[in-house]
Amino acid sequence: MYKYILQSIEDINWLAIIPLLLFFIFFSVTVFNTLRAKKSHIEKMENLPFQ
Repeated sequence: MYKYILQSIEDINWLAIIPLLLFFIFFSVTVFNTLRAKKSHIEKMENLPFQ
């Protein structure tokens, strides 16, 4: 059944583009938040396992 549904959809390339865009957005936000984080917050988080 799924085979026939997928064959009937034209221009299925957008199904590959959407996950790529989601990954790029998530990666960009993660990098941005990491670079923007305050040093005091990073030091606090890295010391949590030892407390």
